[in-house]
Amino acid sequence: MLAIIILLILALSAPYLTPYDPIGANLSEPMHPPSRDHPFGTDHLGRDLYSRVLYGTRVSLLVGMSASVMAVGMGGLIGLFSGYFGGRMDSILMRLVDTIYSPPETILLMVLVTMFTRSVWTIILAIGLTHWMSTARLVRSEALSIRQRPYVESAICLGAKDGYILLRHIAPNLLYIAVISVTLMTAHAILTESFLSFLGLGIPPHLPSWGNMLNEGQRDIMRGIWWTTLFPGLMIVITVLSINLLGEDLKRRLAPNREGGIAL
Repeated sequence: MLAIIILLILALSAPYLTPYDPIGANLSEPMHPPSRDHPFGTDHLGRDLYSRVLYGTRVSLLVGMSASVMAVGMGGLIGLFSGYFGGRMDSILMRLVDTIYSPPETILLMVLVTMFTRSVWTIILAIGLTHWMSTARLVRSEALSIRQRPYVESAICLGAKDGYILLRHIAPNLLYIAVISVTLMTAHAILTESFLSFLGLGIPPHLPSWGNMLNEGQRDIMRGIWWTTLFPGLMIVITVLSINLLGEDLKRRLAPNREGGIAL
């Protein structure tokens, strides 16, 4: 949790903590190793890697959090309606999930990102549209279980409307799934963005993102220039590991125990 708070602070404070323009080239200082003036060194265009890594934190967290909220929101709504109403709606929505699940995720992502102009929001949209299905299935199975509980059946017998039952009885019991899914999906979305950028299909090259820096630095490894890939790679590992640990802790604390309560 502390690591994530530090990352958020770094992302928000990047303009005040960076001494150089993250996209400004300085051709008189290419490939400088880490030093007092450039703590993380410089890249082939003389850009300060410390500044680029900090600004990359903003881009990577924005993509990860936005895409995860989008994916969990879509999956949660589809799973909620599918599990509660059942019947034909359940059949149609689950066939939709199966259809989108059929092609390999990587191929589907590559098709989506090449259909539109490359931008941060294109990447967010592509990741969100290809990662909601698992949440939909999870929410559906839980909604089916909650739908059969006595207090829900009592509300139905008393004439409560579907909207009231969904908002009052079903959705609150699924909130823990949304919280855990957003947390774990954020880590996966950051890795996906880094993978796409590493392939040259992600964030536009002029914007600093950890995946872009790995893509630009891969040619330097064989020449012994290690700093162009080390620091963005470390940031990816630290961020994803911290978010996954937080997600596992939330799962342990929020998931219902065998008695039906919430484990606190």
